[in-house]
Amino acid sequence: MNSMVDTGVVAGPASGRTRRTHRFRGLAATGLIATLAAMVATTLAAALAQAVGVDFEIPDGGETIPLPGFAVVTGFFSVVGIVIAGALLRWSARPAQRFVWTAVSLTVVSLVPPLLSGADTATVTALIGLHLVAATVMIPTLARSLRTRTD
Repeated sequence: MNSMVDTGVVAGPASGRTRRTHRFRGLAATGLIATLAAMVATTLAAALAQAVGVDFEIPDGGETIPLPGFAVVTGFFSVVGIVIAGALLRWSARPAQRFVWTAVSLTVVSLVPPLLSGADTATVTALIGLHLVAATVMIPTLARSLRTRTD
């Protein structure tokens, strides 16, 4: 005797994996847009600082930081922030909260090199300000993205 019971359940795509992929893609897209915004903001702020007389000369070697250098360094470390956010999204129960703590801590640590550089006060102040500009763009944007993408 052959009998077939229809339970009404239909197999679909692995929703957990699809949802996670969507969350990562959304975080990456938001992060890359924020990275571009941070790069533009820091470069414009550096140009403004130069316009008012900040020379961005670092005494060790006497080199001056070029404007494109601000965009490159901001872009690199912003992508590092996106990777950290992605890791926390994957492995943390509270990714937004942990990301904010991690990112703020790393921002504070990033303020030390300008203070130790031996540059003049205007350059040190401008460099610290530029670190804070990038953090102000990236940290809230990624934290908000992590909050809206959690289950």
